[in-house]
Amino acid sequence: MTLPVATVLAFDFGARRIGMAIGNTLTGSARELATIDEPREAQRWEAIARVIAEWQPQILVVGLPVHADGTPHAMTARAAAFTQRLHTTFALAVETADERHTTQAAQGEIVAARGGQRARATRDAVAARLILQGWLDERARAGS
Repeated sequence: MTLPVATVLAFDFGARRIGMAIGNTLTGSARELATIDEPREAQRWEAIARVIAEWQPQILVVGLPVHADGTPHAMTARAAAFTQRLHTTFALAVETADERHTTQAAQGEIVAARGGQRARATRDAVAARLILQGWLDERARAGS
């Protein structure tokens, strides 16, 4: 079974910053796109709307934060509410993906690439890429 060709936009949801990555099912690859760092919620949603209008994805993927053992925590419910709002606002398919350890992995990539410099905005976009790449890889394995 082959996956349908689709552009996929992924989010690393945070209370203030939201990392984004873009990819597609044809190439099975993802790349960092941007990080929304806006103090007000309305501004964050306007920025998301602009990105969706520009890239016209068919699928949205949201990283679902949980504890290492898979149990939910405070941010799990907030990410689920964000997921639901994406679906109702943009009428697009929205899926969640396990995001355990992606922020730490993203920070590790940044430290390795930049010799120890920390960059939160970059970290969130890298985390979104890791979330999306994992989602794409999982779909490719299931489709083969």
